[in-house]
Amino acid sequence: MRVLIAPDCFTGTLNAVQAARAIADGWARAAPTDQLVLRPMSDGGPGFVPVVAAGLGAQLREVEVLGPLGERVLATFALDGQTAYIEAAQACGLQLVPPDRRDPGRTTTFGVGQLVLAAIAEGATMVVVGLGGSATNDAGAGLLSALGAEADRALDSGGRSLARLHSVDIAPARAAVAGVTLIAATDVDNPLLGLRGAARNYGEQKGASPSECMDLDAALEHFAGLVGRRPDGKDPAVALGAGAAGGLGYALLQLGGERVPGIRTVMDILDLPREIADADLVVTGEGCFDLQSLRGKVVSGIASIALREAEPCVVLAGQVSVGRRDYTGIGVAAAYSVASMLGAGDDAAGLAESMARPAQALADAAERVAATWSRRGSR
Repeated sequence: MRVLIAPDCFTGTLNAVQAARAIADGWARAAPTDQLVLRPMSDGGPGFVPVVAAGLGAQLREVEVLGPLGERVLATFALDGQTAYIEAAQACGLQLVPPDRRDPGRTTTFGVGQLVLAAIAEGATMVVVGLGGSATNDAGAGLLSALGAEADRALDSGGRSLARLHSVDIAPARAAVAGVTLIAATDVDNPLLGLRGAARNYGEQKGASPSECMDLDAALEHFAGLVGRRPDGKDPAVALGAGAAGGLGYALLQLGGERVPGIRTVMDILDLPREIADADLVVTGEGCFDLQSLRGKVVSGIASIALREAEPCVVLAGQVSVGRRDYTGIGVAAAYSVASMLGAGDDAAGLAESMARPAQALADAAERVAATWSRRGSR
């Protein structure tokens, strides 16, 4: 039986490569004769660059940039010919900010702009920016600042300060990327503003209170109003994916960029549709399988292809909070919570308990799932 193992990272515990290996280790214990094919995945968030680099055999370049709090961090981007692949989370990711210092009103995307400039300096004429897992909510103002945008006050001080701006000129930033094709590879399709926008939908998980999320949404609206429409008359604020990575998608679209689902980018590079068609079973997973997982994330992307190819797809997640009716609708045959399977309980405390030794917990859960599924669907 051929089993394709293609998980995303388990945020905060295992990267995608580690998760794939853990699932394979557990699966092999229960079904040692199964052929296991490991394809670690990313939807544009953490892990995007190493996954893409491995799939393309691309070169890696390391550069020092400013992190979300203005500290110096080392980030890498992949270079494949004249195409560069950047992972925003390496410069402004939530994993770079200690829990007690998380404040999306202060964090900046300036370092992502530095990565874009570094890629262009290496000769890139196309820059694909993976968006997801950010600690920021500045509508990409920091990125625009790094590229040369001007304003009556600093643009790299976080989203909260945008409310105090009176003028913004992003023409210098547009000039800095003239002749370069920008691609925003997003993990979500949210617009910049409103109930489904960057601040009100994701601000709390980055450290903001509900009232602060409302204030941040207002600050982003003010900023977008100052920037205005693109030269072609389009308003990027309402575009799909503009709210990705705290509005970083908006900035890239303002610069003339194009938005594509990050999962599609990675699946094309890895030729995943063929891999799924050749498999008897597909196993994917992530840290928390929830309603957001059904929109543009790794699980939904893989499940949709498995459904098209009539291949069973199962999900292993640290925590499952989406109902069976919802996940079967996107092509998932079954979803398993690591916390629940190991008797820890499918809540925050149970998740923490099961993730104390994440690789072992995931392997143990995979062993149990294999005992159920390995005997099904062999060709």
